Amino acid sequence: MVMASTEAIAAAFRIDPQILEKWLEGKQPVLAKYASAHQQIFAQFEYVGGEWHPKLDRQSSVATLDEPSQSQNAVESDRVQHPNSSEVDLEPQSTAMFQAVGIVTGAVHLDWETHKHSAIINGSTYPLFYISQKRKAFEALKAEVAATGNSRQRLIVYPRVIHFPNKQRAHEIAFQLVGFDKGQQTKQEVSRELLDFEFKLAGLWQFIPVCRIPCISIFRNFSSERLDYIKQAEPAKKVKFLKASHLPLLWKDAPCKPFRFNPKAEGDQGHPTFVTLKVKFLPERNVFGFVEQLTPVQETAPPFLKASKKDKASLRRQ
Repeated sequence: MVMASTEAIAAAFRIDPQILEKWLEGKQPVLAKYASAHQQIFAQFEYVGGEWHPKLDRQSSVATLDEPSQSQNAVESDRVQHPNSSEVDLEPQSTAMFQAVGIVTGAVHLDWETHKHSAIINGSTYPLFYISQKRKAFEALKAEVAATGNSRQRLIVYPRVIHFPNKQRAHEIAFQLVGFDKGQQTKQEVSRELLDFEFKLAGLWQFIPVCRIPCISIFRNFSSERLDYIKQAEPAKKVKFLKASHLPLLWKDAPCKPFRFNPKAEGDQGHPTFVTLKVKFLPERNVFGFVEQLTPVQETAPPFLKASKKDKASLRRQ
């Protein structure tokens, strides 16, 4: 069995060797203190005879950072096909997860002929759509509007943002319906925790090339089921399924700078930090504004899935 040095482990997972050495020290009790936040690292190794060794039946599936939308735990769709990759170790071990959900209140307009539904918020019209799993929620909303004659509703939604290659063209925002409530007691936890137009965002804090405002990037959380699906899916479906949402955020006094990738720079540029925030949607500016930081900034993001460069390139060639 080949021993893995502290330096090798640190290099593999982009951790300061001195910090990692303090964690390890050949003592299991020291390691346990940090295991909850760094489970994906230590699951790759085992402690034998006073030394750390890589597990022989596992290989790391953690991707390296080579573009702004990646971090230590990004799993690209063209890398997960290796038969020896460890899928179990990539399951999220903590409560941290990518998330974007919130509340909007506005007049709902349902057009069942064109299926172009919308919500009018502060005089602006935003597309309102649903996925097949949430059709019952949309039907219930339709019934509520018809029964009460009141089109103004409090909606629980996922925000969706469309950016364009031309930076001069403003991004567009749409909302995916999750549910709704009548402003009374509700079983929806999100509806109880958030005020109107408030959202909970958890994602990577970074700039993207097509937006002048820094964004919170929301990726697909890793799961074995999703991994199995994208292994079999065609490139077009795969890229659509793994499409991230980049939500522009105004955060004046952020504790850390948003990561900005420079394609011309050489060497390691670092990686985006993972943040969990409460924000407010600002219809007048069509962006989100910082309200409250819910957890400390995390250097390591929870495991997530993203489309590979190969799949994206294959679509552009079609």
